[in-house]
Amino acid sequence: MKEKEFRRVKTISPMSAVIPFIMVNRTGSQNFISDSVDIEKVEKYIKEKQAQGMQNISMMHVMIAAYIRLVSQRPALNRFIRGQRVWTRKNVEVSLTIKKEMSLDSPDTVVKITLPPSATLEDVYTALNNEIVSYRANPGGDFDDTARAFTRLPGLIFKFAVASLRFLDYFGLMPKAIAKVSPFHCSYFITSMGSLGIPPIYHHLYDFGSCPVFFSFGAKRRAYEIDNTGLVRRRQYMDFTFVLDERICDGYYYASALKLLKNILKNPWQLDEVPTVIPDIP
Repeated sequence: MKEKEFRRVKTISPMSAVIPFIMVNRTGSQNFISDSVDIEKVEKYIKEKQAQGMQNISMMHVMIAAYIRLVSQRPALNRFIRGQRVWTRKNVEVSLTIKKEMSLDSPDTVVKITLPPSATLEDVYTALNNEIVSYRANPGGDFDDTARAFTRLPGLIFKFAVASLRFLDYFGLMPKAIAKVSPFHCSYFITSMGSLGIPPIYHHLYDFGSCPVFFSFGAKRRAYEIDNTGLVRRRQYMDFTFVLDERICDGYYYASALKLLKNILKNPWQLDEVPTVIPDIP
């Protein structure tokens, strides 16, 4: 029997079961946090991968791989709220916005890749590059085609169609074809402000869909610090922000996950190894 893509989490605490009925939407349940990480080893890791043939590897690939690795060890991050109940995913679905080229009038779209929690950096690199190359060679794709079909509807009918999809989604009846292309149905959304040369933003969550986390990282910055010997050292940092749906897990769990993410980035070579995946609770 094929394993289901989603399942209900039934053994959560009474408090965790009650909260979604009190905090009924995602934007009203947002928590915001920012931090920074020393990326000296990440930069070295990227250069090594480039030398090994991954010519297009970027910070985005590493950040996606690091978050998927985080989910493999902190599975509650892969939960979402549907019908005021807590659900968990089998795979990690990552949404991100891309442009055909870096210019003001270049069209953009959202692509989504799906990988198991056991994915390595190489898996991420292959999946993301295939998706980006496919879009830039033939702009459009499933999401653009679906969105374009909806925008051709009269405004009132368009509004009714979206309301109908919300209703179906609440009861888990969203058509699979729509959910598959919808960037709002994902484990998390990731965006890079580094390519724009600006700090990371706090991006709101969406009430449509199931995305419980928005992860943004900014441009690299230099800092001069005094080390233990009294010498001044130049370090490279990257700032990042998370906007989180507090209903999927508690603050202690999120704090533990944030510390683990920073530890993963301090030793990115572990992303080459297949992890032992920790399953979510029943």
